[in-house]
Parts: sequence; structure tokens; C-alpha cells
Amino acid sequence: MTDHATPLPTFVAAGEALTDMIRTGSDSWLSKVGGSTWNVARVMASLGQSSAFAGAISTDCFGQDLLQATTAAGLDLRFLQQVNKSPLLAIVHSSHPPQYFFVGDDAADLHFDRTALPQAWQQAVKWVHFGGISLARQPLAGQLLALARELKSNGVKISYDPNFRILMDEKYDATLREMTELADVIKVSDEDLLGLFRTENLDLAFKTLSSWNTEATYLYTRGAEGASLYADGTMITAAAVKIKVADTVGAGDASMGGFIYSLMNYPKRSAHEHLSFSIASGAAACMHHGATPPTLDAINTLYLSALG
Repeated sequence: MTDHATPLPTFVAAGEALTDMIRTGSDSWLSKVGGSTWNVARVMASLGQSSAFAGAISTDCFGQDLLQATTAAGLDLRFLQQVNKSPLLAIVHSSHPPQYFFVGDDAADLHFDRTALPQAWQQAVKWVHFGGISLARQPLAGQLLALARELKSNGVKISYDPNFRILMDEKYDATLREMTELADVIKVSDEDLLGLFRTENLDLAFKTLSSWNTEATYLYTRGAEGASLYADGTMITAAAVKIKVADTVGAGDASMGGFIYSLMNYPKRSAHEHLSFSIASGAAACMHHGATPPTLDAINTLYLSALG
């Protein structure tokens, strides 16, 4: 358990932790702990940042697995809430191509209470991350939006990764715009833009998104094609790092975490250096199976190689 004398974390990711139920055969399934925002919190902890996941999980076997993984990651347990409700499950019934749906009516994640977080944590935190399906699930989304507004008024840095999923239809449009307006950093991919804006015109979708907050920095990831950074009307691009890919699970969360870590700890780096560190973080995650947070040593090796 976290010692209450321990300083409060400088980074918090608020949202969902869930269980992926992956079909491995006609009558067999594999369960994996996961969740986009939870993964980013784990990435930051793996890099040595004092980190926490703020969210609610169940008390059953699925919740206990998430609790054990959260503990093993070194996250501050004072921000994790356990409630006696059903677990949030992502049912991945086909991997090629990915086909999935979510099971979680009145699930534990929806009962997150922002007012139950540790006292004075907002005075200690420097950066809070939002995203994933948590912002598409009410009443949790309302709690998180209210929290984001509070943090913004207190001058805390905010990052946002919508991480498009099938839940994010027209009813999500207002949340997408408000979170974009509140955030200092927004991460987006081609898949996100196509899904969120329900269009095949990537350029128009990105132009629309970036027009909603002209002061933000946009991390635009393109997988094997590298990534771009857009800020102050200028776009810079860096190539992907050449590696042997085990799988790409968790790569986006790692690239987001790496980017935030670089901004928090190396403010004098150039935009190109921040972008290169983000790309190296995503690539390092791809060298292992599953959503395994990369180590700082692994990222630095790829980062220094990319810089030449």
C-alpha cells in the first residue's frame, strides 16, 4: 500500500481501467488488464515519474487483477477507488480484423468520485492526462470534464488522447470539442480523425480539430510512417524508428507518455527532440508483446540512435 507520508504524485491519468477479454479459439478466451489512461499512468511510472491512476475498478477477480497490476507498476494507490460493482470488459471477439464491444452497464468505472481523491492533490500535481472511453461513458464523463475544468482554472497542464472507439458517435462531439479546448497537448492518429469526424478527409478533420485550440500542441502519430508535431501554425515531422515489431498494443499510450515525460523533465529540449523521444517511446513498446510499458533505458537507446 502507498505510504500516506509519501509525497503526492506530479502526474495523474484519470479515466478507465478495464479488462480485455480476447477470443483465442472457438471456446477459449484470454483476459488482459488494460485501459488507455491506465496504460499512460503505468508508462510514466516506468520512466520514473511519480504517477497515479485516478479511476474506479471492481472488487471481484477482474478488479483484483487490476489492483495487483497497479501496485506492481508502482502507481500511487491513494487515487484508485474500488467499488462493489461489475467490471468494465472489452470483448475482443476477433483480432484480425479487430472487432470488439464493451460490457459495463452500471460498472465500477462509472462510480468514480473525484471529490474522494487525496486532499490537496491538485496543488502537488503538475500534469493530468485524460482520454479513452471514459469520456464517452456517463456519468463518469461528467465527473472527468468537471475535473478538467477545475485543473485548467488552477493552471495544471492537461493532455488529451481521444483514442477513438465505437462508443464515440455524434453524442461525443461536444466532449471532443471541450476537451480539445481545455488541453495543452492533444494526441491524435489517422484512425482517430477518421472515426471522430466521420469523414475520409484527414486534412480537413485535422484542420478542424486544431482550429478549436490554436494554443495547444498536437501530437499526430502515424505508426510506421512516424509522427508529427503541430504548434503555433508549424508542423514538424520525424520518421519512425526501425525495430523488430512484436506487436503494436500500447504503442500509442507509450508515445503519449513519452512525450509528456519529455516535456515535464526536459523543458529545454527542442520540439524535434520531444517528438523523437515520443516516437522512440512508442517504438520501444512495440518490441514487447502486450501493453508492456517501456523502460527509460530502452527508450533512450532508440532516441539517441534516431538523433544520430
